[in-house]
Amino acid sequence: MNVKDIKKVAVLGGGGMIGSCWALNFLWKGYPAHIFDINEEALQNARNRIAAGFDFLVKRNILTADKAHVAMGLAKYTTDLAEAVADVQFIQEASPERYEVKQALLAEVDRHAPAEAIFASSTSGLLITEIAKGSAHPERCLGAHPYNPPHLIPLVEIGKGEKTSEAAVETAVAFYKALGKEPVVLRKEALGFIANRLSVALYREAVDLVVRGVCSVEDVDKCVTFGPGLRYGLMGPNMIYHLAGGPFGLKGVMHHIGPTVEWWWEDMADWKKWPENWLEAAHEGVLQEMANRPPEQGRTSEEIARWRDDGLLALLRFHGKL
Repeated sequence: MNVKDIKKVAVLGGGGMIGSCWALNFLWKGYPAHIFDINEEALQNARNRIAAGFDFLVKRNILTADKAHVAMGLAKYTTDLAEAVADVQFIQEASPERYEVKQALLAEVDRHAPAEAIFASSTSGLLITEIAKGSAHPERCLGAHPYNPPHLIPLVEIGKGEKTSEAAVETAVAFYKALGKEPVVLRKEALGFIANRLSVALYREAVDLVVRGVCSVEDVDKCVTFGPGLRYGLMGPNMIYHLAGGPFGLKGVMHHIGPTVEWWWEDMADWKKWPENWLEAAHEGVLQEMANRPPEQGRTSEEIARWRDDGLLALLRFHGKL
């Protein structure tokens, strides 16, 4: 199947945060979307989130009200999975992060969807081979992990299972590029994919620094936000180190600081289980951090999310993604 053959998509698990944002993205880019979830309450959550998302885009002059109205009219909400997938060419699955749930859903997809329809799982790090092991069509199954919120952040990590066809991967890459995404294809399967592994590696050290009494939860967030995070919004770590090396590039800077970095590594965290009572301490630390924020940047989760999304729009404009 060619990317031009994709005329209609399905979102399975549309009531959740990831699924509703995926649906918003597809509708925004002009693709009719069948939005499935298990009950009407979940579907109402999807409607509400999608409407709020379009309202945000209109208020920020990304879309006109007329175009947003047309886009929302491309959505069809259903609790009937057979109806959701019967005549679509691309299926974005966003169900709970458990093998048994995704495998059961895929079994239903096999019964009702066209055999050539691509099944893309939004899994945050499960193996596609395991998800698709009982599928009648494992060649069409792949991972397509977004970053939250999926309708704004361009990254999509595409994972292949042992039986995923290259044709399915190529079509998925082309489709996500048509949505304005930046797809990255993993060369081999890896739990957690790429970005989440990098994120939790940083987070483990952040946790360890707080537990050891080096700094507070808020200090960690300030250090990331106003230090490496500013650069990460523009380029990745390899390019950052290359620029730091001036005319000598990455090799030059690593020759200079390499031995010191090895001392840091010897002192850094390598534990594999969460420290005792960390979640409670982290929660309290974040609440204190929220209370300390400037009012204009938000002090509730909802306010901060809106402030975050405005910041993401500014970055996307800078990167030429809007």
